[in-house]
Amino acid sequence: MIGHRFTKYIPGNTRNAGFDNLLKLFLQLIVVTSGDVSEALNWMNQLDQKYNMTSDNYGMGDFIDDLKKQKFIQEDESGKVIKLTVKSERTIRRQSLEEIFSKMKKSTLGNHSTPYSGHGDELTSERREYYFGDTLDQIDITSSIKNAQINHGLDDFKLTERDLEIEEQDYKSINSTVLMIDISHSMILYGEDRITPAKKVAMALSELITTKYPKDTLDVIVFGNDAWKIEVKDLPYLEVGPFHTNTVAGLNLAIDILRRRKTNNKQIFMITDGKPTCLKIGIKYYKNSFGLDRKIINKTLDQASYCRKLGVTITTFMIARDPYLQEFVREFTKTNRGRAFYSNLDGLGDFIFEDYIRNRRKHLH
Repeated sequence: MIGHRFTKYIPGNTRNAGFDNLLKLFLQLIVVTSGDVSEALNWMNQLDQKYNMTSDNYGMGDFIDDLKKQKFIQEDESGKVIKLTVKSERTIRRQSLEEIFSKMKKSTLGNHSTPYSGHGDELTSERREYYFGDTLDQIDITSSIKNAQINHGLDDFKLTERDLEIEEQDYKSINSTVLMIDISHSMILYGEDRITPAKKVAMALSELITTKYPKDTLDVIVFGNDAWKIEVKDLPYLEVGPFHTNTVAGLNLAIDILRRRKTNNKQIFMITDGKPTCLKIGIKYYKNSFGLDRKIINKTLDQASYCRKLGVTITTFMIARDPYLQEFVREFTKTNRGRAFYSNLDGLGDFIFEDYIRNRRKHLH
């Protein structure tokens, strides 16, 4: 047994340590400020004055210089506006993944195991005869040639369909997901920031899919009075607008996206904190923020029913505790035969993580 070995203590690079700690805070604030670098740095200066985050050896000026040197921020052509770089956007997504999905490790395969055999990545020990529809990569060439020799002999060698032998593979499900984020004004009402956790979850989910499940697809859409698709790289800059909540428009867009996906397993994740309050009829908007408007609610339930007919499961993550809103979500979920979670802001990522991984292990049809 070697036991413990003691060596001379050599202090680490305090400059690097100071930068790494400040960088984590800076990237958190960038999400809150929707990508406003100047505002985030101003907040950091205020926090530094109050809590003495920096030292005499490494101050905020040094930190800003290092951000530029390491290409986390850059000035625009005029030299007056500081903006984020692609490196920063990628680091924010990775940090969100580490924060919410810290137990997940990188994998190179779309690895959603199911109890079924089929087209997949991992071979099993099971063999069977060829059936119409089997692909060429499933054929065990060596065993098939051996079967042909036994069945026909070397003098009259030929390979027929009856000689082919198939290697069974563990089925790997591939899933297409649309993440809907509510950006109506209620997401920042009453002094509670609900949009920042939603953005973090979207960034973490995208990073999880690209690293662990690269065969899956994730599309992100936002909905207020209308709905539109955004790129994952745009998430840090996402802001809440003076909008009502047009859930029907969001679901319509999600369905259009999923129709174009070639996968069998399709689902919608919807993050919202309020009831549907808006419809677009022709070129005009019908809005009603008071109570549950049956005209709006019925249209929303119709979309839930349509998604069910298409085999698209809707999972609703409700960031609200109002009993009448929860009653609407229950009715919506029952209509779609989907799932609903009533989450606080801190637990939102955990709920989505658990549900996403669980869905990957089964057929949704």
